[in-house]
Amino acid sequence: MTFQLSTLPTECLHEILKHFENNISTLHSCLLVNRLWCRISVRILWRNVWNYKDNIIIREHSLKVSTSILITLISCLPNDSKEILYKNEISILTPTLRRSPLFNYAEFCKVLSIDSLSGMVQKILKNECSVLMDEFIKMFVNQISSLEKLTYNCRYNTKFSFTYFPGARDLSKLCCRSNLPTNFFWQLSKICHNIQSISIDVRTKIPDELNELISSQNNLRNLTLIVFGVSLEKIIPSLTKNSNTITKLCLYSENNALHLSFISLLTNLQEIFISIFDDGYIDDFKKLQYVNFSKLKKLKIPYHCPNPKYLNKFLEINGKNLENFYSGGNDKNFGLSIANFCPNIKNLFVLFYDDEINLLRNILISCQYLESIKIHCGKRFLSEREILGIIVNYSQNNFYELKLYNDSYPNPITVTPQYLESIFINWKNRESKKLLNLVIIEDYEGYNGLINEANMMIIKKYENLGIIKFVVRNYEEESIEEKEEYFF
Repeated sequence: MTFQLSTLPTECLHEILKHFENNISTLHSCLLVNRLWCRISVRILWRNVWNYKDNIIIREHSLKVSTSILITLISCLPNDSKEILYKNEISILTPTLRRSPLFNYAEFCKVLSIDSLSGMVQKILKNECSVLMDEFIKMFVNQISSLEKLTYNCRYNTKFSFTYFPGARDLSKLCCRSNLPTNFFWQLSKICHNIQSISIDVRTKIPDELNELISSQNNLRNLTLIVFGVSLEKIIPSLTKNSNTITKLCLYSENNALHLSFISLLTNLQEIFISIFDDGYIDDFKKLQYVNFSKLKKLKIPYHCPNPKYLNKFLEINGKNLENFYSGGNDKNFGLSIANFCPNIKNLFVLFYDDEINLLRNILISCQYLESIKIHCGKRFLSEREILGIIVNYSQNNFYELKLYNDSYPNPITVTPQYLESIFINWKNRESKKLLNLVIIEDYEGYNGLINEANMMIIKKYENLGIIKFVVRNYEEESIEEKEEYFF
């Protein structure tokens, strides 16, 4: 029995094509299939038209893409707005743009990034054109029936009241700065009560209107605070009001203005991300070491790690349900704590020095649910050869993914083709028949500690046999993906 996508109901086809939302080139191809595919693909492409910046290939042509988006948006403006642009001698306006476009693209937008829009205008017109921005915002306010996400960090001061933006009532994600005009926060607090994710770049004293906005939410789940030398004391009461609903907390700071004691109020946290570039906070973690977060599943501390004594005690209390742990620091006791207190860990990144191969082995033996591990190789750390051998011999049946990152150029490659083939043969003969997902992360110079011509022949051979899946990523791609996970 054969089956054609063209016979599917429109709703089903939309659900299928939605999975390609982040694959812009594929959606562009879908535009050319037929009229129905074109209508559906256009809606998906324009849902978040600003996300091309996260696509590395497209970003190389960002000026061309930005210009195309800007011209399309101008073509969607009502005639009275086009007249205003014409009178103000906006140079991008051409006679062609006076015609109506094939679609009303603005109404398809579910994500509004005032930052990206302002950046496009400045990049193409070489100045901050408030007239054009005003007309764009007016159009979006009138055309977007249901806004899902709003990003507003730039200096542009919109003249339009969000209380007259009916589509903003459905807002579920907000990214903004604390130093925006206070009436912006006041307006949102009056109409938006179901925001689930808020990210705040805190650079100034937190205004009362922002506190009111946070307090007025019924189901705030994700909170990101990016703090630059400002105390968070004033925001704590509004966080306390949402303490039962917040399940994901991300904290970023370049100094120790960010005191961690308030985290203990959020006892339903499932994910904690702490990124502080200041050694002063290392002992501040002491206030959290005995707090029981019974639902905690993800803990990520990528840079300066807390005092090992406090973090180990924290893992002893909270490690039972932990599934993801990422630590950019190194202490032998971290590894011991993971092996002893984190039986359900699935994804792991911990640094292993060159004399800690047995520590890695103990973790692989103890953590039977471990599925994926990312390991930093090179000088002072374990080599690719050591890691591959220990993984294939001691990882449990659930394991399927190994990520290797080596920035120790120009260290010689220690893995020979013969050894690599023996690793793949041993993986093939394991009781578990899972495909090995081998991910190599290259540094900024394109260096890695595994790939050469001879090794690539072995890799291709076992990839064709269905034993492994081999992926090469650059450090920037990996960083973007990790950032997106925490900073929506």
